Amino acid sequence: MKIAVMTGASAGIGREMVPAFDKAIDLDEIWVIARRKERLEELRDLCRARVRPLSLDLTKEESFDGYRALLEAEKPEITLLVNAAGCGYFGPFRDREAEKLIESVRLNDLALTAMCHASLPYMREGSAIINLGSNSAWQPVPWQAVYGASKSYVLNFSRALGRELKKDGIHVMCVCPGWIKTEFQRTADHDKYMRYVDRWYEASEVAKQAVKDLAKKKTVSILGSPVRRQVRLVKFLPVKLVMDIWCRQQGIE
Repeated sequence: MKIAVMTGASAGIGREMVPAFDKAIDLDEIWVIARRKERLEELRDLCRARVRPLSLDLTKEESFDGYRALLEAEKPEITLLVNAAGCGYFGPFRDREAEKLIESVRLNDLALTAMCHASLPYMREGSAIINLGSNSAWQPVPWQAVYGASKSYVLNFSRALGRELKKDGIHVMCVCPGWIKTEFQRTADHDKYMRYVDRWYEASEVAKQAVKDLAKKKTVSILGSPVRRQVRLVKFLPVKLVMDIWCRQQGIE
C-alpha cells in the first residue's frame, strides 16, 4: 500500500498540501494528522485517494507511540511525508508565556524530527520528505526569536538529512514561504506585534509551488521572486545589519 503522511493537515499550508499532492501523485491512502479530527474528515471530499484521519497531538510523546504502532501493524510504503504541523508566537521573548514558546519548539522541531525518524524505515527509493520551514529560517528575527530559530533548525536539518539520504534515493525538500494568510497569523498575534508586510501569499500558492519544486528535485522551495531576492540578499549582508533593517521595518527599538 502506497501512502502519503501529512501533519498539520487541518488548516493552512498543511491542509492545502493534501489535495495538491493527491492530484500530483498516485496514492492508495493519505494519512492526515492533526488534533481536530472533524477538520481532517472534510478532506475526504477533496481527494482521489482514501483519506485516513489520525487525531494526534504531536506535542505529546504518546502520539508517536501510536503512529509507530500503526506503521508496524500495516507496513505501508510511505511515498511522501509532509511535516507541516507548526506554531509560533510573535512579540518580545521575555513577555511571552514560557510554555507556549517551549511548545512551539516541541511541535516545529522535536515532532518533525520524530516523524522523520519513525517514517524512514517505511520509505523506499523515490520517496520524498517535505518539511515546512519559513522565510524566517535565514536570519535571526527579533520578536520572532524562538519561531525563527526553530525554522532555522528545520532548514538545516532538512539539508543535512537530504544529503544523508541521497544514496538511498530519498529526496528531502524544505518549503520556506514568506507571509501567508492562515490561522497561524492569528494565533501568533501577528497584528499585535508586526507592522510591516511586503506581500501576502495564499497557502494554496505555497502548496502548488511545492508540487512543482518537488518534481524538479529542488532542496528548497520558495514562493515568489521578492522572497527569493530577499533570501539571496541576506546571505551577503552582515547579520547585525539584517536585524537592524527588520527592526526598523517593524518599529522595534
